[in-house]
Amino acid sequence: MAIGKPLQRVDAPAKATGRALYVDDFQTSGVLVAQCFRSTIAHGRVKSIDIRSAQALAGVMAVFTYEDVPPTPFATAGHPLNLDPNHEDVADRLILTRDIRFYGDEIAVVVAESEAIAQEALGLIRVEYEVYEPLMTPERILAPDAREIHKGSHNIVGENAFQCGGDVQQAFAGSDYLVEADYQTRMVQACQLENHSVLAHMTDVNRITLVTSTQIPQIVRRIVGKALNIPWHQIRVIKPHVGGGFGNKQDAVLEPLAAFLTMKLGGRAVRISLSREESFACTRNRHPFHIHITSSIKRDGTLTANRIRVVSLTGGYASHGHDVAAAGSAKACSLYPRAATSYEGRTLYSNMPVAGAMRAYGSPQTIYALECNMEDAARKIDMDSVEFRLKNVAVEGDINPLSQKPLLSCGIRECLIKGRDWIRWDEKKQDYANWKQGPIRKGLGVACFSYGSGTYPVCVEIAGTRLVLNPDGFISLQVGAVEIGQGSDTVAIQMVSETIGVPCSRIQLVSTHDTDFLPFDTGAYASRQTYVLSNAIFRGALAFKNKMLHYSSMITKISQAQLDIKEGAVIHAGEAGREVLSLEDLARNAYYHKEQGGQITTDISNKTTTNAPCFGCTFVDVTIDIPLCRVQISDIINVHDSGVIINPLTAQGQVQGGIAMGIGAALFEELQMDGETGYVHNRSFSDYKIPTALDVPNMGCEFVETFEPTSGYGNKALGEPPVISPPPAIRNAILDATGVAINELPLTPQVLFRHFQLAGLI
Repeated sequence: MAIGKPLQRVDAPAKATGRALYVDDFQTSGVLVAQCFRSTIAHGRVKSIDIRSAQALAGVMAVFTYEDVPPTPFATAGHPLNLDPNHEDVADRLILTRDIRFYGDEIAVVVAESEAIAQEALGLIRVEYEVYEPLMTPERILAPDAREIHKGSHNIVGENAFQCGGDVQQAFAGSDYLVEADYQTRMVQACQLENHSVLAHMTDVNRITLVTSTQIPQIVRRIVGKALNIPWHQIRVIKPHVGGGFGNKQDAVLEPLAAFLTMKLGGRAVRISLSREESFACTRNRHPFHIHITSSIKRDGTLTANRIRVVSLTGGYASHGHDVAAAGSAKACSLYPRAATSYEGRTLYSNMPVAGAMRAYGSPQTIYALECNMEDAARKIDMDSVEFRLKNVAVEGDINPLSQKPLLSCGIRECLIKGRDWIRWDEKKQDYANWKQGPIRKGLGVACFSYGSGTYPVCVEIAGTRLVLNPDGFISLQVGAVEIGQGSDTVAIQMVSETIGVPCSRIQLVSTHDTDFLPFDTGAYASRQTYVLSNAIFRGALAFKNKMLHYSSMITKISQAQLDIKEGAVIHAGEAGREVLSLEDLARNAYYHKEQGGQITTDISNKTTTNAPCFGCTFVDVTIDIPLCRVQISDIINVHDSGVIINPLTAQGQVQGGIAMGIGAALFEELQMDGETGYVHNRSFSDYKIPTALDVPNMGCEFVETFEPTSGYGNKALGEPPVISPPPAIRNAILDATGVAINELPLTPQVLFRHFQLAGLI
């Protein structure tokens, strides 16, 4: 049995020894270096640009401006193609632009023989701007006199509303208490280790090859094709090992420009590698949200309704646009399904850096507000925070009020109980009652989450798998699923092993993704990978096993019904598992028998038309130094219902990484922008604070394993959810310790000081 075993990641040896190849490791002769000339204003228009001195510099091959690029607007978001034209992504981007929408917008590009020459050439370009007021807040963005960032948009990217689970106003009228508050989250960076990088070249006159660090190889083909108005099949995308993405690489940030350059330069190889400063300020970030929530409760602790209103700022371009705000609220509906819910959301353009997909896709913002509000509701009626949630969270059989689908697996109550026991909630609550006065205070916090396993029914969920029996009896596995460091290749091997009955060591998978020969898959995002892939692998592996057994029956003259595969050999199931044929003999016979047989292979593509919610919670223990406005986390645990855990080792890694990212979002991280110019001050790891080993406490990780019947192996989403609930749990712990409710992130010492001062604690 391979499912449930802590198999070492198959890419670990290559990464640990330095043998793993990333984009910047790919070399080709005569490669040129491209660097962008970026705007030094946040909002305006180029009045004139002088590139003559840059063009004349020795070693400069070309300088292109907004005047040279195709005039076709395109969308950069990594979404599957939507056949409904009303639901297509917003096409508001050009490869280079004259109209400036954020500080760092791409105006021109220099192509040179070296990075040093390119840098020198950038310094020789002269630009004169027509400068407009940067629009950075909802009030100014929507003001009657505000200039449109994109013509005809009214500065609104998108908006939607829904009501489900009953009449919210009626629930409000029948409740005993209303709990109402405003919440705000800031823009944060994904901070993946590997910056954006792409190498482009042409193998012939009609063929572009892109070697790129991306989460969406197949979607990149479509976006580049759209931007350059060329057929998709003329674009080949190779994804080697990826040094992290977290959603930042679910956009085609560099690929259209790189493809344009190699076409203009006769197919010569061109490399674009962003600096850390460019990656921070000019790629994609997490949307800042302004959220207003009103909840209604009864005296016995029954939650009757939630009304959620969201304003999201997407930056200078739509990228994923309003989908992030809409998804964040939609995915929360399964958490408290017996309460009526209404939602109104609006996403606005702003002259801030562009926001796009980032780990958990709107849920960290929405769940932060919701779980803070739930904490305040429990305190309103003097009810224990855990008991309040146990009373109201989903149970198996509940109907998701938005999708109207039943919850076929749900272990959130068990997660709460397990987390409560781990943190010693009841014991510490009594002890910490003595720590509510004085300069040092202690508190406990809890927060829950729900999240989807993919994007269905909004987007198509397709995955492909190919299996080949090699002449030596080993199995080659190819999947369209995109490995970006999350461990999906490893669990794919385990799932195949489980179904076929061969050891994982006999299954070979190549991690480098190439759109020319790998099966189709839309990419790594939305915690879809293992869930959607599981159905394709289960069907493919089962068909492959049947083919192997069918041919084994031909060789051995034993009925196929009597045969099985165990531990890498064909056995007689009716004779106590007697081995009748090795896989080596099976393969050699299939390939080399003069009359019968042939290559044993399967190629399966599967569309998943379900979306199983996963659940979980965070418990945290904090100590607050009031005078220093310092938060020290003593213990923190995430407990997840992600269905059957395929690989406990990789699962634990996902959870621990998510907790650390959640701590950063809660206490440190925000892009700090100048309100007058839009300049990002902290655009490197020297200035942008992320958690270090000194900031990460003892991290607990536990699972409640349910079986999700819509999955091939009972599994559900795991990769993104761990980041969702730590920030509200930390906020709730600070409230428990100090009595001060702080409804904004991050909870920096400056923010704590302001609120502690208002509360009279300082």
